[in-house]
This record gives sequence, structure tokens and C-alpha cells, in this order.
Amino acid sequence: MVFAIVAIVIIILLALAFVFSSYNGLVRLNQQADEAWSDITVQLKRRYDLIPNLVSSVKGYAAHEKQVFEDVTLARAKALGANGPAQTAQAENQFQSTLKSLFAVAENYPDLKASQNFQELQAELVDTEDKIQASRRFYNGIVREFNTKRQTFPTRIFANKLGYKNNKEYFELDEAQTAEVEQPVNVQF
Repeated sequence: MVFAIVAIVIIILLALAFVFSSYNGLVRLNQQADEAWSDITVQLKRRYDLIPNLVSSVKGYAAHEKQVFEDVTLARAKALGANGPAQTAQAENQFQSTLKSLFAVAENYPDLKASQNFQELQAELVDTEDKIQASRRFYNGIVREFNTKRQTFPTRIFANKLGYKNNKEYFELDEAQTAEVEQPVNVQF
């Protein structure tokens, strides 16, 4: 009789330990995902803050390219106002496209490309892009870990009851950007 009671108490304690452990694991991963998302937004804001300086730099050389400057400014405003991974990714796709047009304009002005101010801005932008890419990879890794933990048995049984009903969204490139990234680099001398 005593053995049965001890066995039941041990089973209950193990079940409670598992529930607490699952809950704490989900909380930890949720917090890490929020922190990783915050890192992405910090780097994106840093890049968005560089853009007005870059536009001013290019504007001095290519004043007649008004539409490009307006497009970049509008895309920057949309990107700054985006919320969540899906909306931010969509705004990022548009922003990347307008930023490429700005650099295409800069390519037409050798004096601009040789300008130390422009080169410094471009180098800082490249550094920021690297940081965004690293933050994006880290965030997506945490999201993958969270979603996997939430969906695997036996945590799946308790996740909904513990308040974790939905998967987190990945911060993904769209198909056009993915295809562009996968293309080999064309180097010409």
C-alpha cells in the first residue's frame, strides 16, 4: 500500500516537473525570440538612419534623379512603420529594391563613387547589412527551436494550455530575393 502511494506521488512529481520544465523552456525560447527580433529591428533602424545621409550624398551629384530619391524615402518610411516579421519582410523587399536603384544611379557618377563620404557610408551600410543577416539567422534559429519544441510530443499536449497556441513567424526573403541570392556573383574586370 505504501509502495503504491509512493509510486503515485513520484509519478505526479515527475509529471509536474515535466510540465514546469516544458513551460520554462517555452518561456525561455519565447524571450530569446523576442530579443532576437529586437536585435533585427535595431540593425534595420541603423540602416534606415544611414539612408538619408546616403541619399543626400547622391543627391548632390545626381539632382535630376528625383523619382529615385522619392522612392527610397517612401520605402524607408514604410519599412520604419512595419510591424512583425511578415510585414517587415515585405517592407524590406521593397526597400531593398529601391536601394538598388539608388546605387545604380551612383554607378553613373564616378566622382561620387570616389567620394570618401560616399565610400564611408557604403562601407557602413555593408557592415549593417552583415549584422542584419547575422541577426536574421539567429532569430530564425530561435524561432525554429521554439516551433519545434512547441510542436513535439509531449510538449505539444501542454503548449496550448500553457498559452503557446501559435508558432512564431520566420523572417524570410521573398521568392525573387531568394532567387537573386542564389545566383552566382558576376565579377568583371
